[in-house]
Amino acid sequence: MELLKRTTTCGALGKADIGKTVILNGWVHRKRDHGGISFINLRDRYGITQVVVDTAGETGADQELAALTGELRNEYCIAVEGLVRPRPPSMVNPEMATGEIEVAAQKLLILNRSEVLPFQIDEESDAKEETRLKYRYLDLRSGGMQRRIRLRSEVCFAVREWMTSQGFYEIETPTFIRSTPEGARDYLVPSRLYPGKFYALPQSPQLYKQILMAAGFDKYFQIARCYRDEDARGDRQPEFTQIDIEMSFVSREDVLAVTEGLLGYVFKKTLNRELPPRFTRLTFEEALERYGTDKPDVRFDMPLRDFGPYAAEGGFQAFKDALAAGEAAKAAAAARGITQRGGGVKALVVPGELMGRAGKGPYSRKQIEELEAQAKIYRAKGLAWMKAAGTDDAPVLEGGISKFFGDGSPGGALTRKILSGLEAKPGDLILLTADADRRIANIALGAVRSKLGRDLGLLDPRRFEFVWILDFPLFEFNEEENRWEAAHHMFSYPQEQYHAVLEQDPGAVKGDLYDLVLNGFEAASGSIRIHDPELQNRVFTVVGLNPEEAEQKFGFLTGAFKYGAPPHGGIAPGLDRLVMLMAGETSIKEVIAFPKNSFAVSPMDDSPGEVDQKQLDELHLAVVRPPEKKP
Repeated sequence: MELLKRTTTCGALGKADIGKTVILNGWVHRKRDHGGISFINLRDRYGITQVVVDTAGETGADQELAALTGELRNEYCIAVEGLVRPRPPSMVNPEMATGEIEVAAQKLLILNRSEVLPFQIDEESDAKEETRLKYRYLDLRSGGMQRRIRLRSEVCFAVREWMTSQGFYEIETPTFIRSTPEGARDYLVPSRLYPGKFYALPQSPQLYKQILMAAGFDKYFQIARCYRDEDARGDRQPEFTQIDIEMSFVSREDVLAVTEGLLGYVFKKTLNRELPPRFTRLTFEEALERYGTDKPDVRFDMPLRDFGPYAAEGGFQAFKDALAAGEAAKAAAAARGITQRGGGVKALVVPGELMGRAGKGPYSRKQIEELEAQAKIYRAKGLAWMKAAGTDDAPVLEGGISKFFGDGSPGGALTRKILSGLEAKPGDLILLTADADRRIANIALGAVRSKLGRDLGLLDPRRFEFVWILDFPLFEFNEEENRWEAAHHMFSYPQEQYHAVLEQDPGAVKGDLYDLVLNGFEAASGSIRIHDPELQNRVFTVVGLNPEEAEQKFGFLTGAFKYGAPPHGGIAPGLDRLVMLMAGETSIKEVIAFPKNSFAVSPMDDSPGEVDQKQLDELHLAVVRPPEKKP
């Protein structure tokens, strides 16, 4: 085969190249035939160039060119040699980077043919996800996927650029490690040399980065591959990538500042977007009370408000019962040494102007029932509602449970008090949840708030709103197993003021933990770590890990703490989610070259797959299949 090696790319040519003879290599994106003249949009990863083939000539070379051009179909891989010339003024395409020129073909070579495509390769594919993943090599040729994978590459480069400029070493940690409990199931790798023993794939480099701090490396980072055997969803995969960061001799403020500096640099370098030098901060409790979630989307406000003070004045018994049951549960929990907040009644005001702007008008009973269904997913017993009506001077509550909070006449004292306290005005919709567990009331109404954000078009993908969530509880109580467990992981530092009551009141202990949330997604999570072996053992005891188990699972880490380990802390931004949000997407599959589907399967290579008996014998393994389910 004659080699026509490219001299330039399909995105590089412009008016300055007119008169040059060039060679392009790429794929046929489109072909149009117009009576003796063919127009080929030739595509590579750099762009698209229009190639013109005049097949009306009578020479042998013209006829050969015409025959080859007639064969071309979409996604044929070809080489073209030709002359760069200006397009006629009427055919200039300002939307294309190469829209002022075209290449008049003199030679054409088919490098490889393509079968009939399972879907059209375009800017964005409209094929089903399963088809896109089965033919991922085709899907990756689309303009959207090419841009997103390029963005991911640029983000990784910017991370390395900024981190090394700040004195961080990039250090790789092992992929085969000892299985340790980190909150999810491990992926296990059997050892051929040591029958019955297994490596685990790391859920994170947590233990190793702490050991690197004990080893004196001071500033570490890694773009780390992590593996968790858990159900997949839009923003989660069995294998994922995080930007892992750890530092010695630091406080929380140092880690937050480094993260803000890193992301500020990455967004400016890759998207040319300026981020604020310091991000908004909320405590965990503030986030739950105001937004009903520890991952709030603050691109829109619409806060949750406390309706408890008005419940006592009104006549709606369900609210009063929830508050009374909450107080009883709080007292019972206190008797067991568990701190609990009690019950709550929460309100969410949906501004009438937002409903109108979204073309929704006043919400109907059917629409409110859809919101109630969302609240019930999060264990709410129901969703009460009222509408603010009347005028500013003579407001009135209508519909739903309004009869329990006013007599229906304009300007009632309780009506005015409620509307003033909730900052509601005529035309607004008031949604309410109540529960003996205040967290359920908050979380359920927070889910309604999130749905409203989507339904009312309040989630602008071009806005990037970061918020730090601080002061998480260090422990949470597992009712099913009747024991305390780490809310994040067992190596997070309890805040100093709780050291004295660590064992007596674990539910009250706040950790030196912090999450970074971007547009409603957890973008990063981290903490100051425990470096004192005695304090680490106390935490192990609270979560029910006896000294023998702790030594067996984590002895290599706590052993390192005994030799002058420094105070240290870190954070791990999720690369997949970060790039997903930067690209304006809602699924990390759109920014991973070869993702798994929602069932943790790769349709392209059909993994996971079976292995032959010889491999199983070498690993001393036997496959025991679960019994078939009876129809």
